[in-house]
Amino acid sequence: MSKLKNIPVVPKELLVPFIAATSIFALWGFANDLTNPMVAAFKKVMILSNKEAYNVQFAFYFGYGVMAIPAALFIRKFSYKSGILLGLALYAIGAVLFYPAALEGSYTYFLISLFVITCGLGFLETTSNPLILSMGDSSTATQRLNLAQSFNPIGSLTGMMIAKFVVLDRILSADYDDSSEIVALGAEKAAEIKAHDLDIISTPYIAVGLFVALVFFIILKTKIPSMTMGENLSIKESVNRIFKSKTYLAGVIAQMFYVGAQIMCWTAIFQLVEYINEGYNEADKIDGTFWNIAAMILFVSTRFVGTALMKKINPAKMLTYFAIAGAALCIGVIMTTGLTSLICLVLVSVFMSIMFPTIYGLALKDMGEEVKLASSGLIMAIVGGAFLPKIQAAIMDFGDTVNDEEVFGDVVSGGITEIHFSFILPMICLLFVALYGIYAYRVTKKS
Repeated sequence: MSKLKNIPVVPKELLVPFIAATSIFALWGFANDLTNPMVAAFKKVMILSNKEAYNVQFAFYFGYGVMAIPAALFIRKFSYKSGILLGLALYAIGAVLFYPAALEGSYTYFLISLFVITCGLGFLETTSNPLILSMGDSSTATQRLNLAQSFNPIGSLTGMMIAKFVVLDRILSADYDDSSEIVALGAEKAAEIKAHDLDIISTPYIAVGLFVALVFFIILKTKIPSMTMGENLSIKESVNRIFKSKTYLAGVIAQMFYVGAQIMCWTAIFQLVEYINEGYNEADKIDGTFWNIAAMILFVSTRFVGTALMKKINPAKMLTYFAIAGAALCIGVIMTTGLTSLICLVLVSVFMSIMFPTIYGLALKDMGEEVKLASSGLIMAIVGGAFLPKIQAAIMDFGDTVNDEEVFGDVVSGGITEIHFSFILPMICLLFVALYGIYAYRVTKKS
């Protein structure tokens, strides 16, 4: 332990490129958490069911699954810097595509724009994570990645604030409790409201597209070292070594379940608040965005704390404890009602804070140059954020499809509303993460 304390997390000679690479982490955090509230916005503006609205998340996170392996092959052939630049270019193009999407008023065009953005994010994450791992001693790699990832939620918080004050507070659809009220205004007025709201939704994406284009030129002029982590290998040799790792494949699956749980818990804050507000007077209604911001503040704070604690606590052991605590809080969401269930949901973010970088670091432990290819599997696992929330949305909608009542039914859940019962899915996901933590701890203790 004393030896670990004497090893710097980031060597002095790599501090400047480390800061440059870390700044990229905030950019995809911004995109992620600007987009999560858009599920609720599109649901109202486009008059969609939960399942249809969650296509926002499907389109957004599916890009990771498509682009991760091409990104890994690209940086093997060229360099980390080239991967970052291509990722930034795709990000900027996808964001600017929101302008023609708003002009057309097409939900499909918006989904395509989101997909292009995440093709760029797939490049950025596949490139930046292994680059950070390579910037120092392998014994501090997981701690170093947790430190870099700690700046990701700063972008997330910015995205949430813009979603709240630039989008959700300004769309006209928010003035109506139900989409049927908008339809009742007549086709011409409804079309006017839709056009106005889609213009509001597109504005922050277009602005961030222009900002990312500026970052592209800054990175172009910044010297990013061509880091290596061992001997150069052929793709076949890399694949053979990757699959010999005892923590890798299970880590990819754990990452898929973790990302699914994260997206479900953060996106469903808005659905849970909407359900809770049904029982409140207009003056007493609560704002989902503020609760989402509270969740992110807890997430950011705990990640910094968790990174510091990893000097004393084994990362795999910490992952296990946190995952069990998160799963227990999901049970709290299921079994309670009102503000109590919402508080339980927000507190899940405390324990999700260290999961992504810790799973990433454990899965890639002791890999050399093959980390460039192996990282693609862990980024591809982000596709869990596309599929699993769709299943949760289907559970939420189940009561609506079976009953004609406005409230959620209790057909499946035996008295527990579908919105609450849907959190059985993130609970299962977090329990799998806990099992991976136990397994990784045993493997790393033997090695």
